[in-house]
Amino acid sequence: MKKSLIGRLIVTILLALVVFSAGSFVDRPSGTRAASRAAPLIHSVYLPMILKYGPPYDWFQFDGDASHSGSNTLEQTLSPTNVNQLHLLFQVALPAVADGAPVYLHNVTTASGIRNLVFVTTRTGGLAALDASTGGTVWWKPSAAASCLINNDSGRNEACYTTSSPAIDPNRQFVYSYGLDGYVHKFKVGDGTEILTGGWPELASRKVYDEKGSSALSLATARDGISYLYVTNGGYPGDAGNYQGHLTAINLSDGTQKVFNALCSNQTVHFVDSRVTSGIDCPAQTQTAIWARPGVVYDPVDDRIYMATGNGAFIPGQFDWGETVFSLHPDGSGAGNGNPLDSYTPTNFLSLTNTDADLGSTAPALLPVNTGNYPHLAVQGGKDALLRLINLDNLSGQGQTGKTGGEVFSMGMPGGGGILTQPAVWTNPLDGRVWVFVSNGSGLAGLEFVLDGTGNPSLQSRWTAGSGTSPIVANGVLYYARGGLISALNPTSGSLLWSSSQIGGIHWQSPIVANGVLYIEDQSGNLMAFSLP
Repeated sequence: MKKSLIGRLIVTILLALVVFSAGSFVDRPSGTRAASRAAPLIHSVYLPMILKYGPPYDWFQFDGDASHSGSNTLEQTLSPTNVNQLHLLFQVALPAVADGAPVYLHNVTTASGIRNLVFVTTRTGGLAALDASTGGTVWWKPSAAASCLINNDSGRNEACYTTSSPAIDPNRQFVYSYGLDGYVHKFKVGDGTEILTGGWPELASRKVYDEKGSSALSLATARDGISYLYVTNGGYPGDAGNYQGHLTAINLSDGTQKVFNALCSNQTVHFVDSRVTSGIDCPAQTQTAIWARPGVVYDPVDDRIYMATGNGAFIPGQFDWGETVFSLHPDGSGAGNGNPLDSYTPTNFLSLTNTDADLGSTAPALLPVNTGNYPHLAVQGGKDALLRLINLDNLSGQGQTGKTGGEVFSMGMPGGGGILTQPAVWTNPLDGRVWVFVSNGSGLAGLEFVLDGTGNPSLQSRWTAGSGTSPIVANGVLYYARGGLISALNPTSGSLLWSSSQIGGIHWQSPIVANGVLYIEDQSGNLMAFSLP
């Protein structure tokens, strides 16, 4: 046996023994752009599995980490060589349809022993914890709101709903979920006990009938070590009612929060509906939304958060930021004068609003730092079927907020069609090449990030496949789903490695992979899990 192999074996055994005796080891910071790894309790019976597959890890939030890259670098069980052996582990009916993505936590102490748990937020605002191996319900917390009607009825007669996804606290003790009562709720992971102290539940909306919680909850640990929970709000389909699109940033250490409104951003409060009750409102400007799948993206390179808006007015002099990508400090504060820290707005912003071609139908997808002329880039897709590379060091290219233009590259979505999903960004460990995977109703595109001889960046289309929702990559396998089909592809060629038709219809639902198991929800109200034999 080679010395290097012996050394790795000894280190792995010592690590497992330390974890078993001490009870935990340090999580990776959320800003490392990787799924978080944690192990509060590993029994010695797991040691052979650890030696083969590595320590277990968690999936804390949508797309795995605070940057929402969709790239799981910790998976070691499923691979291109065995993914074709996936089979249905279970299919269970949820209390209601869940229209997002699950999250995963391993080794949770419950009333029935230590279990791995999957958490899902339902469209009715409830939160369910399920056994990750069997799909059995461990606990269920329905939403407190029961009488909310979209736009206060107005003849629509449709119940309010959410397409949000939950998030797990970095300390692994609590899980957060958006409720239809306008609050974010905090529950103990093991038994679902709700925390009702320290500011919880936290206010996120005073106009739940007009303001929809579309995006997943997001978590980030800033450079100063403080962790924040992010909630964004937009409007319901049909774009009716009084909503301004806003962020609520909650400090998890003390429960305090800051609000940034995309319209009337000089007012840092939760607006009321002045047609209904007294208080601060922004009635002159309405219907800008922050609604992309991950909501808020944290970048550890510059210690900032980014988000994008769709529709609404762009009038910087009046603190209105429709059709804009903007950045804030991790605590949700801007430049101190009602403005964000930086902003990007396309020159055709008015046309985008007039045609409902939201720039903010996706959130910025962060690229790894590169050696070209613009080392710090993100990909911004939109309902106008365009993909843009934006410079995170100077979003407008003019060194200040409120300007238009500044993208350093743009291209049409291969196959056309608006982009309403979140791209995945993956670095191929075999050659260091950076890939971006973008899916919409017209197809899935595999794009390579390229620098030309002068250092200018571009995206080059390398392959296309069938349509689907937000993709993810885990251990060299690309996963994505569409109605009635979930598939695994080779990320460099797009060739099919595996697929299953054992799922129902798909809306915003997207898959996760955690410790060798693939999980996905569907529009039939089911949760499916696929594993190796």
